[in-house]
Amino acid sequence: MESRNWIGGEWTSPTAGSLAVLNPSDVKEEIGVLHLSGESDVHEAATAARVALSSWSRMLPSARGEVLYKMAAVLEQQLNEVAVVASREMGKPVAEMRGEVKRGVDLLRYYAAEGVRQNGAVIPSTQVSVLQYTRRVALGVVAVITPWNFPVAIPIWKMAPALICGNTVVWKPAEFASLTAVKLAELFASAGLPAGVLNLVIGKGSVVGTALLEKEEIDAVSFTGSTQTGMSVASAAAKRNIKYQTEMGGKNAAIVLADADLTLSVNAVLSGAFRSAGQKCTATSRVIVEKAIYNEFQARLRDELARISCGSALLDKTYVGPVASKSQFAGVMEYANLAQKDARVIAKGNVEAKLESGYYVQPLVVDGVDASHRLVQEEVFGPLMTLLPADNLDHALELCNKTVYGLSAAVFTRDITKGMRFLDEAEAGMVRINLETAGVEYQAPFGGMKMSSSHSREQGQAALDFYSQLKTCAVYYG
Repeated sequence: MESRNWIGGEWTSPTAGSLAVLNPSDVKEEIGVLHLSGESDVHEAATAARVALSSWSRMLPSARGEVLYKMAAVLEQQLNEVAVVASREMGKPVAEMRGEVKRGVDLLRYYAAEGVRQNGAVIPSTQVSVLQYTRRVALGVVAVITPWNFPVAIPIWKMAPALICGNTVVWKPAEFASLTAVKLAELFASAGLPAGVLNLVIGKGSVVGTALLEKEEIDAVSFTGSTQTGMSVASAAAKRNIKYQTEMGGKNAAIVLADADLTLSVNAVLSGAFRSAGQKCTATSRVIVEKAIYNEFQARLRDELARISCGSALLDKTYVGPVASKSQFAGVMEYANLAQKDARVIAKGNVEAKLESGYYVQPLVVDGVDASHRLVQEEVFGPLMTLLPADNLDHALELCNKTVYGLSAAVFTRDITKGMRFLDEAEAGMVRINLETAGVEYQAPFGGMKMSSSHSREQGQAALDFYSQLKTCAVYYG
């Protein structure tokens, strides 16, 4: 498979360089080639989006909704094929990937329905014979910059609300998810999405992202990725006074109190930490366990981890697949080696595949480091979990909040009073009782506090706030 750009309804192959795409489950297998774009391709895409904006934004919202319904239908028909392409490209286990594609289908249908929902509010006027109301209008051309770890769901949860609000889109996916992006664009083209409404540009962030943010006429940008890059995106957007949204890192904590259901909590913590090989911004990275059950929790965690299947992403039984790329492998292994050096290893996962055959990182559970250690404070983005003992709920909350991030957090307890206190005091945008840190339903707002986001929210009704602007209208009819 070879990548292509989709610009103005036409497929083209850019010529600014190329990269081989290797299967992270078996690096001897080359699965495709990425053709990289230059600044001229970015300009062509932004121009096509601007040209298409007038007709798309003036289309009846219900008609835009019908297009999104068609997009959902074609994606659902090709669900398994898309999942396999993504699993071969970035290593997420195929069973998990099917669930992600289904989420993309649900997101498209959810936002398609916005075409016939309320679009403003009537506001009483202090003047006689005046009707005053608000309505949402499009922002314009939106740049969407997406990561590789959710190659289907994240692009769709950005693009679907952008499109239903009447915006046109220039989409720059991560390099390690570009073949999946091409597959999605092919399906959406077949659904009858008008030319120029969605434009796909394959390339490096340093070229495509920079050109979009600094040189092209765009009206907003939505970015998901590292905190360092997100801060640069925010700075560039602020200088141009364009609307921006950044979803960035996380160092998510799960608190396990002495009265917790240990079977429930152990399974949830393992899933939160090791699904997707820990490559989620909402992954459980810190597990804070009350001292009264600390040893028992460790023992149960060790037993359950031994049952987990770690291997090729293309096997349905796989629980932990490889990490996504050579560079990702190097970054995660730096932390794994640090853990072996500075911490006490409590448990290791069993990797069924040969470690050298792909980008496999052995799942690790460690303790023996304090709350200021790098393993506790820095985002690993890999299958590594650090345990911290806590004296009580007060101490656990202190440890939970001792981070620059604030994306997701969870508590496991049978005491509703303690649970509700946690919901009040945990400094995170998403807080949960007796549920893993990773995951939020598509109809609910997604986003973090502190350094995890720019303080807006994605998904649910909140996404509509970002992708539109309010116009206040007044009519004198006396």
